[in-house]
Amino acid sequence: MNTDIIVGLGEALWDVLPEGKKLGGAPANFAYHTRQFGFNSMAVSAVGEDKLGDETLAALEAKGLGYNMARVPYPTGTVQVTLDDNGIPTYSIRENVAWDNIPFTPELEEIARNCRAVCWGSLAQRNVVSRETIHKFLSAMPSDGGRLKIFDVNLRQNFYSEEVLCDSLRQCNVLKINDEELVIIGRMFGYPGLDMRNKCWLILGKYNLDMLVLTCGTNGSYVFTPGNVSFQETPKVDVVDTVGAGDSFTGAFCSGILKGMSVAEAHKMAVDVSAYVCTQSGAMPVLPGSIVNRM
Repeated sequence: MNTDIIVGLGEALWDVLPEGKKLGGAPANFAYHTRQFGFNSMAVSAVGEDKLGDETLAALEAKGLGYNMARVPYPTGTVQVTLDDNGIPTYSIRENVAWDNIPFTPELEEIARNCRAVCWGSLAQRNVVSRETIHKFLSAMPSDGGRLKIFDVNLRQNFYSEEVLCDSLRQCNVLKINDEELVIIGRMFGYPGLDMRNKCWLILGKYNLDMLVLTCGTNGSYVFTPGNVSFQETPKVDVVDTVGAGDSFTGAFCSGILKGMSVAEAHKMAVDVSAYVCTQSGAMPVLPGSIVNRM
């Protein structure tokens, strides 16, 4: 097996948008974008023994994305997405679905042992089955060789708890969070009075992180590393929708770091990729060569 696998681990689902359904889920989006930069990338989740499950696998194959998708006796996940006038999505996420029940298999353990970077979030940990699978996967990953364990917080509805967040913060070495999530976590962890940057420095130090990535929508983004911070303004573009923009940011940033870019270079790459994704419909557009070739 290739020992250089990039894994998006967690929910695999269909975003049901006003113009129809599109394959989504943050981990698959992340894996798709790292795949565009030439990595051996894989979406890891579970789908149902249903028509939507068949369509999920066919869509992943059509996009050239590797996958490990267990078929389980639960319906394939769907999310109703409504967009406001600015293209900002609101999600209604179906519960007790296939991706809540991802099994930990010998094949998945083998993938973990050969994994160079993994990205997971809090949403896929709302059910104990998938939560335990995620933790077993992280435990099976080697800790040497500059491997990236990226926790992309991804707070949705009420599907998170302080326990889940703390456990993942202890297991990651890169945290990705947005400004709204930072406010919620600051309140939850008992430091609501600190300003944004000081909250980030505190979390970086407390959990001994290598990097903390903070995105602030149109107000730019930051990458905190011990003793340093990178800031990039958000480009002004004609937004179609912002679905998957954050996942594309994470995928591009991870790809840049693994390809040997500096933090500032990888950060700029991530900003440009996510800005482009905002100009396209859905979470998995093909990136133009002018962006991909910079890597």
